This record gives sequence, structure tokens and C-alpha cells, in this order.
Amino acid sequence: MQAALFHFSFDVQQGCGVTKRTIYRVLAVLAVVSMLSQALAGAQEPGAQEPPASVKSQVAEARTLLNALRFQEALAILRPLAEAHPGSDDVRFLLALTAMEASRVRGIGQADREALLDESIATFHAMLIDRPGLARVRLELARAFFYKGDDSLSKEHFERVLAGKPPGPVVANVRTFLNQIRARRRWRLHLGFSLAPDTNIGATSDSRFIYLTVFGQRLPLRRNAAELTKSGLGLWVWGGGEYQYPLGQRVRLRLGMNGSRREYSGGQFDRMSMSWHAGPRVFAARGTDFSVLGSFRYYWSADQPTYVDQGARLSAGHRLTRRVTLNAGGSWHERRYHDRTYLDGPVWNSFAGARWLITPTIRFDATAGYGRERPLRRQNRNESKWVQTEVSVSLPKGFTVGGGGGYRWTDFEDRWPPFTPIDERREDKTYNLRLSVFNRALTFFGFSPEVALVHEVRKTNAQLHDYKRTGGELRVVRQF
Repeated sequence: MQAALFHFSFDVQQGCGVTKRTIYRVLAVLAVVSMLSQALAGAQEPGAQEPPASVKSQVAEARTLLNALRFQEALAILRPLAEAHPGSDDVRFLLALTAMEASRVRGIGQADREALLDESIATFHAMLIDRPGLARVRLELARAFFYKGDDSLSKEHFERVLAGKPPGPVVANVRTFLNQIRARRRWRLHLGFSLAPDTNIGATSDSRFIYLTVFGQRLPLRRNAAELTKSGLGLWVWGGGEYQYPLGQRVRLRLGMNGSRREYSGGQFDRMSMSWHAGPRVFAARGTDFSVLGSFRYYWSADQPTYVDQGARLSAGHRLTRRVTLNAGGSWHERRYHDRTYLDGPVWNSFAGARWLITPTIRFDATAGYGRERPLRRQNRNESKWVQTEVSVSLPKGFTVGGGGGYRWTDFEDRWPPFTPIDERREDKTYNLRLSVFNRALTFFGFSPEVALVHEVRKTNAQLHDYKRTGGELRVVRQF
């Protein structure tokens, strides 16, 4: 089972009790943290401390015992040494490696096995906090996760090892582990929740005046305060799972479901969704697979049924090189509304993307997509194109910084009177920017706190549909 992700988020925007000073303070804190992280990135990586001669002799003795498969005797030497010399990479690496190999001894109890693997993972992890570029340490950490059965983290670190241009035998060994992960992985589960304060729950415009087109003239209209943005504190819960049943050596049957619920006081902005999917996954060749899934989705708004989607999804992935993975997908659903039947119609979405591990510590993601909606009412028919990019960098001293941005433009087939000029079709342009930072050394029950800044703007010629939002998030993420 994958680790649950819990995060607490808040959105800040002018008004609704959130002052500009608060926004500026959040921005200032993120800027300072980012600058500190960059400074740490530019600093020289710490080197391993040179142990005294007596320590070297004990390390040599422990290594001899490890090679002789006398793990417990080696651990009896290494554990006190690690406590006395916490800065010695030789001692820490040998301790973690010995603990991992000791966990693989036949006949060992499950509790003892888990304890040894946890000790190994924690030690390797501590080394990568200081020096995230240590390829051999990352390789052994990936193996430790593999033996513990945490395939998601094992796969991630094995892929980062491949990005570092390892020797041929290491590449072959890593690919063997990746093939075993693909062959044995059956269940995928996820669960999370978020406290969600939001200063603009409905993502509405904060414009006090709008201009309506009436008989060819643009007339001003003053909005009531009740029509402007609303704030609230909500709870967001989501989760789901999937099981892949083997139908043959290269084919599996995927069966899964997902759910999400967001609640706010009063219930006006409550949202809930449920989805199910089923279909085959085919491993066409080494590093290539695709899935064809039947899909059913149900949505509620304010605890009332909103619409149902029925259709199909296609997804595919291909490992182009050791560093680059390609992915693509598409979906078609026939949408049926509970009340607003004039919005019934087909919905198409497609995307293509790539993940590039520039180095074992730098990851870059880019995705482009296209969508189209064809409801019965011509006014609501539209097509969208979008791009999204993100980069993540692991730095010394445990810092990881990330940033990204996206842009979406949507063209409607018709005008939106009286909110658009009489001779203009509706056009929306939305962009977002994100900056995040967390420290892998700060952990709480296996999770690390992350601070993020998010800025989103939608510009449109259809008034009441534009908005600006600058938000921050304080959440906890998996530490590795």
C-alpha cells in the first residue's frame, strides 16, 4: 500500500479578512527560503570525514565479517561506531548495507526483518540528505525499498540511478529489479485529506462593476457584496485503489475506483465525485505498456446529483531512454446532467508528456493537452489547449525546491451575451505559477512539511468568469 498523503492548504486573496501584509509576509518567507536553498546548492558538498586509524581497523573488520555473512557480529561493531562517528560515510554506508543484507537471512522473523530494513533505509536516507548525488547510496536505498515491498519508492530511486549514467552491469541489474517490480505489483492504494481554507470557494470574479451589452450599448451594473467572492474553511478527503489481475504473461485486468469529497459550512460549495474503471493493461514490449479502460464517473454539487460521465480512457507509457519517459492518453465520455440537460453532450480530452531525469537530483516534467466539449447548447461548446511544466531539484542539507507553471486557453464557439461584447465570442486564458520548498531532514512519522506558493489568474472577455488567486500551501509529503 502506498503511503497516504496528508496536507493542509490555504488560499490568500485580498479581502475576506486576509490582509495584504499577510500575503507579503508569506511571499517574503518563501523568497528567503528559496534563496537559502539556492545558496546551499551552490555551496561545496560536504565530504566524508576521515576516520581515525582505530576506526579504520574496526571498519575493515566489520567488512570482513559482512563478506563472511556474519551480519550480527558486523552490526555489533558498526552500531557503536556510527553513534560515536556520525559524520563518517564509510561507517554509515557499511552499517546500512549490513542491516539490509541481514534482513534477507532465511528464517528471520518478520518484525526483525522490518526493523533491519527500517534501520538501513533511515541510514541511507540520512546520507542522501547531506549529499543527494551519491549514486551508490541511492542504488542501495532503492534495493532496501524493494526488499521492504515499497515498489513505488524503489522504482523512483532505481530510475534516478539510471539517470546518472552508471556502468553497464549496474544498468542491467537495475532493469532486472524494475522488471520484477512490474511483474509482482498488484495493488495500488492511496488516501489523503486536507484542511482547506479558501478565500474564493467558488472561484468567482471580485469585480464590483460589470458592463452588460444591452441593445448594442455597454451599460454598467453594480454588484451586491453577496455576489462577490466567498471564503470558508473546508475539509477535503480523497482516496481510491486499483487491483491488477494477471490474465497472462503480458496482460492484466485493471479494476479500480476513486472518490473525493470537499465540504464547507452551509453546504452550498460541497463537492463530491466517484469513479470506476475496468479494462486490460498490455505490456507490448520492454518499457512500453498501454491500457484501454471503460470509465464511469458520478458528480454531486451541494449534495445534489450534478452529472454522470460514461465512456472510455486510453493511456500509454514508453521508456525512451534511461532518462526520458514518455506518456500519453485520451478519454471520451458522454456527459448527462441531472437537471441542466442543455449541457448534455460528449467530452474529449487528450494529453502527451515527458519526464526527463536530467541528473539523479534534477527532474523536469512537461505535458501538453487538448480538450473539447460539445453540449447541446451552442453557447457552451468549446475547445481548450494547455501546457504545464515543473522542475524539482534535490539540494544538499536536505532541501528540495520545485517550481512550475502552466497556461490554458479556451475558445468558445459562440458569444456569451450580455457578458461579452456583441461581436465577440468568449475566450478564456488561464495561467498558474508555483514555487515549493521542503526539507527531507525534517520528518514526522515518515512525512516532511512542504511550503508552496501558488498564483493563478484567469482572463476572459466574459465578465463574472475572470478571477485572480494567490495562495499558499502548508502540507506534509513523503520524505524520500
